[in-house]
Amino acid sequence: MRNINTIASEILIDWKNVNYAAKPYLAAMRDLETMQDNYYQDDAQSVVRYFLANAGTWRGDVAKRIKAELKGML
Repeated sequence: MRNINTIASEILIDWKNVNYAAKPYLAAMRDLETMQDNYYQDDAQSVVRYFLANAGTWRGDVAKRIKAELKGML
């Protein structure tokens, strides 16, 4: 299983115009390694869930693969 921050870096490479609502959660994901980590008062699971909820405009093969990977980690 990959680290969350590694996945976030891959997202930033692929998703050129990140949705404004997803940006803060993607930024938080860059500071997380595992689903057991916390980002200030939020647990990693919440951060990832909120990212996925706001990443609907991110499409394509990479998006599908990474979204499935994140969902599997939850």
